[in-house]
Amino acid sequence: MKLFLLLSFTVLMLLESFGNTHETDKQALLMFKSQVSEEKKVLLSSWNTSFPLCKWTGVTCGRKHNRVTGLDLGGFKLGGAISPFIGNLSFLISLNFTDNSFGGTIPQELGHLFRLQHLNMKFNFLGGRIPASLFNCSRLLDLSLFSNHLGQGLPSELGSLRKLVSLDLGKNNLNGKLPVSIGNLTSLRELSFLENNLEGEIPDAIAKLTQMVVFAFDTNHFSGVFPPAIYNLSSLKHLNMFGNYFSGNLRPDFGNLLPNLRGLYIGNNSLTGAIPSTLANISTLQVLGMELNSLVGSIPPSFGKLQDLQVLSLNHNSLGNFSAGDVEFLVSLTNCTQLQVVDVAYNRLGGDLPASIANFSMNFNILLLRNNFISGSIPHDIGNLIGLQAFWLSKNLLKGPIPSSFGKLPGMVGFGVYGNRMSGEIPYSLGNITRLETLQLSNNNFEGIVPPSLGKCRYLLDLSIENNKFSGIIPKEILQISTLVSLNMSNNLLTGSLPGDVGRLENLGTLSVAHNKLSRKLPETLGKCLSLEELHLQGNSFDGIIPDISGLVGIKKVDFSSNNLSGRIPEYLTNFSLLEYLNLSFNNFEGNVPTEGKFKNATIVSVIGNQNLCGGVLELRLQPCFTQSAGNSQKKLVIWVSVGISLLLLLFIASVSLCWLKIRKKKNINEATPSTLGFFHEMISYGDLRNATDGFSSSNLIGSGSFGTVFKALLDADKKVVAVKVLNMQRRGAMKSFMAECESLKDIRHRNLVKLLTACSSIDFQGNEFRALIYEYMPNGSLDMWLHPKEMEKISRPSRTLTLLERLNIVIDVASVLEYLHVSCHEAIAHCDLKPSNVLLDDDLTAHVSDFGLARILLKFDQETFINQLSSAGVRGSIGYAAPEYGMGGEVSVHGDAYSFGILIFEMFSGKRPTDEMFGGDFTLRSCIRSALPEKVLDVADELVLHKGLRIGFPVSDCLTKVLEVGLGCSEESPANRLEMSDVVKELIIIKERFF
Repeated sequence: MKLFLLLSFTVLMLLESFGNTHETDKQALLMFKSQVSEEKKVLLSSWNTSFPLCKWTGVTCGRKHNRVTGLDLGGFKLGGAISPFIGNLSFLISLNFTDNSFGGTIPQELGHLFRLQHLNMKFNFLGGRIPASLFNCSRLLDLSLFSNHLGQGLPSELGSLRKLVSLDLGKNNLNGKLPVSIGNLTSLRELSFLENNLEGEIPDAIAKLTQMVVFAFDTNHFSGVFPPAIYNLSSLKHLNMFGNYFSGNLRPDFGNLLPNLRGLYIGNNSLTGAIPSTLANISTLQVLGMELNSLVGSIPPSFGKLQDLQVLSLNHNSLGNFSAGDVEFLVSLTNCTQLQVVDVAYNRLGGDLPASIANFSMNFNILLLRNNFISGSIPHDIGNLIGLQAFWLSKNLLKGPIPSSFGKLPGMVGFGVYGNRMSGEIPYSLGNITRLETLQLSNNNFEGIVPPSLGKCRYLLDLSIENNKFSGIIPKEILQISTLVSLNMSNNLLTGSLPGDVGRLENLGTLSVAHNKLSRKLPETLGKCLSLEELHLQGNSFDGIIPDISGLVGIKKVDFSSNNLSGRIPEYLTNFSLLEYLNLSFNNFEGNVPTEGKFKNATIVSVIGNQNLCGGVLELRLQPCFTQSAGNSQKKLVIWVSVGISLLLLLFIASVSLCWLKIRKKKNINEATPSTLGFFHEMISYGDLRNATDGFSSSNLIGSGSFGTVFKALLDADKKVVAVKVLNMQRRGAMKSFMAECESLKDIRHRNLVKLLTACSSIDFQGNEFRALIYEYMPNGSLDMWLHPKEMEKISRPSRTLTLLERLNIVIDVASVLEYLHVSCHEAIAHCDLKPSNVLLDDDLTAHVSDFGLARILLKFDQETFINQLSSAGVRGSIGYAAPEYGMGGEVSVHGDAYSFGILIFEMFSGKRPTDEMFGGDFTLRSCIRSALPEKVLDVADELVLHKGLRIGFPVSDCLTKVLEVGLGCSEESPANRLEMSDVVKELIIIKERFF
């Protein structure tokens, strides 16, 4: 009986206990519901006391005890906070809050759930840190907190979750290093820390995780050599370490150690060395991504053995040797029947494009080969690749036409071959590619008409055909493609007018038809292109007035220059608040120039070459506007003043002539002989210069150039140190060089020009003609000696190297001089021989441009006509720096200086001369820089720049990229495409202000 009573009591206690704990679960869930955002509580309407707990939405109960074992609210989009009462669900095994909007922190009370095996809270907004109590849940099998706002580091207690099979803490704000205790998680098969801020090296303890299948550490700040411990994880199927700072070479036996890989993503690191050929032994490999590294050598042709390969991404490395064998791997890839994507852009691949690429699999859809050195032509049978969607061969050395078979590729979205040497006409069949969004054919030798059939490409966003030889009219069919965002047809031979259909392009952001042979009036419909930000119409023969474009309030850049436009400048242009550049120069505009809005800033507005304009801000240097009566009086005054000045000039010339005749009679060898150098206030004699240079002693020799030798001299009269350039009169062209320099420098003044103090035109003690120019002395020598100190003798070698900021200041100084010479002088001057040895540095390293011996003075409003032919016809500058058109007999222009300046930038920031023996053929200093930008800019940078005067964390690669991009813009092959020096100065100053 006692036993019966005892058993009965026990059962009653258990039932009472069951009732209480069941109620505990219910109250815990109701407390959780109370903290859910009000607008979403309706989703939990079944959670009430009149409804059985185990039938509540998302609730699962155990069969034996009716306790809550599972709570699945994934995808409910619930907001609010997670109630700490969730920790009272002591029988909970699975908790899924994925894809909601919970904020706040993860409750510490979760640590009470010792039965918990599955915890998923990904895609929420949880903050704070991972609570330490969570690591008490020792039965956890999978833990996912992906895509939250968690911060701070990973606690060492993480290693206590020894049963974990899957751990995903990706896309949070985690920082610090990986704890060594992670090696204790020996049951792990999936591990992800992607998109965090974790740093340091991967601990060797990772080698213990031998069951690992998925390893995702991409987009962090991990560093050190490629982790040796990874090679122990032979079970790996997916290895993702993209976007870190790993360095060093990969082991040659990589493929033998990780034979089960399906996806290998190790791009965007700093890996070096060759691609291991053993990767071809990983028969299961589907995706191989090694882009954005510093890999060298060849791409193994053995990749053709990878029957399951779908994606090969090796772009932005230094693969290839500019030779024929570099593209053999493309032939072998035709064996990969599952291949879909090949991206090997931005490398050093040479050789002819193999015709066999037309035999890629029917699954193939993306081929990216741009920015290499690939030659040959596009295979005629390319149309066989019916699945092709993107085909980019831009910036290579391709020749030949576009095959008409491209019209068989209806799924093509992007096609680009800009920057090659291709020719022929655009096939009409391209109009069959109705899904085409981008067509870039610029910078080639294409000719013929622009086919109207392109108008059938109704999804076209970007059409770029500039810098070719297209002729005929602009097809109105193209101007009816309403989706167009960018249309560039500049620098061709197009004729006719700009069709009125242009007004249909409501989404157009950029329109450029510059430098063609277009004429007639601009269409009124131009004002309907309300999305326009850039409008380039310069270099045509448009006439009439500017149509009403007052509605283009978002416009940033407008160029109407070098046309035949007339009338007044529209006042509404002052209302364009976003305007950054307005060029109205070289037209027939008349009347007053506005002074409001952007017209207040003369640096962004150009109106030169319009003879009938007046007024404007003072910086535009225009005549003031007058009324008719005042104008008549002004004209009379100008006439009388002109007559008076002319009489005074005649008297002055007569007086000077008499004085010159008298002095000529008394001349001796110690006196200077005046010539056409009457603009100097003081002349200096041969004898004085001989004394000042100690008989032109070699101890005073500074340097030598094409036409003479430069000495350091101390003038006795005022104890002033100067530089004396003595011309070698036996050298052909020396006299013309002397006259060119005098003529160029006599009327110009700029802080960054070497000042010409005086000259000597006399005879020496042997009775020979003697010519010398005397300049202010530059104590820090030439820029050349600072850039290449190892080539200098130790006694003349600079004491230190130039910092990045000092180099940037120097290029700004030089650009300022060129802008002054090209734009601000009374007559435009082309220097014609810009190079580091002609840039001199004063005490504080301010740059001064010198040596105008080859300069040409150009008629400012007609740059193809010369006032003086001072230089010999064959002289065009120095090898490596002279513009390419000079080598083909082209006429001198300010665009030639821009090219030389671009090369100067490359040399200053790479430390390489354009004449270095490493360059030859198509591989030039410019092409080397071009192929390195932007990701590999540090590979071509002067090491002295990278380690001198930079603060920690300074974005040196970004700064160098911006500067070198200016150099690329200056050194375009076509003179018309080169940057104007006024734009160069602005851009360089912006770069300096941004980074310093």
